[in-house]
Amino acid sequence: MTDTTKKGLRQSRLLAELAQHNYLSLETISRRFGVTTQTARRDLIELEELGRLRRMHGGAIIINAIAPNELRHRRSHNVGRKQQIAAAAVKEIRDGAAVFLDTGTTCETIARALLSHRDLRVVTYSLRIAAYLREMTEFTIAIPGGFVRQVDGGVFGDNSTAFLEQFQFDMAVISVSGLDWCGTLSDDDPAEVNIVREAMKNASLKLLAIDGNKFGQRGLVRLGPLTEMDVVVTDHAIPEQLSAQIEEAALRYIHVKS
Repeated sequence: MTDTTKKGLRQSRLLAELAQHNYLSLETISRRFGVTTQTARRDLIELEELGRLRRMHGGAIIINAIAPNELRHRRSHNVGRKQQIAAAAVKEIRDGAAVFLDTGTTCETIARALLSHRDLRVVTYSLRIAAYLREMTEFTIAIPGGFVRQVDGGVFGDNSTAFLEQFQFDMAVISVSGLDWCGTLSDDDPAEVNIVREAMKNASLKLLAIDGNKFGQRGLVRLGPLTEMDVVVTDHAIPEQLSAQIEEAALRYIHVKS
């Protein structure tokens, strides 16, 4: 077996491991595949150039962290409830506002509900949202540069957070993979979390749009406490486990009922 063939097989196995675990450190890759950390780093550089992964400090994450069948399920699951959440969420956004829109199926539904608004300025790292709003509205739209995550159209690059630093938002609309019973918001991709954190820092108001099946769940990466939000829009009644935090932080909690 030639060195090129060995490298190809190793890199294929590396991608398979990343797809399963989402993140691998250089040390883990070196140990698991019996190579030096320098060889592991070269593999990551080559695979990043091919758009197959994203290097992080000390390791790498898979770009397509969300399985395509999972995303299809999310888009078709609870469509009516997501539309109700979206209808309530867009009432919190005034005409002419500067808005950050997160990626994900809930925020895609919110984008579709914005068509009656005027003169919005929208920043998003979702190519799907940007393309839809460009086609359907005359809003000002901005997106960062970088690799496009094939499965959901998320755009990620080394300068994404720096891109977000220059904006001031009237509203940041956030969706997450989980909100656990300790009141911690979380997502599955470190790069997404970094972008959202930057947007939240620059927003006058922060709105969490979350469907009920995310309550009690925990994503891979911690975003922050629920109490950093100003408004929560959901199809879930106030959970007893979180009621004290919501009350103490004086969050506006909008429960849409089917």
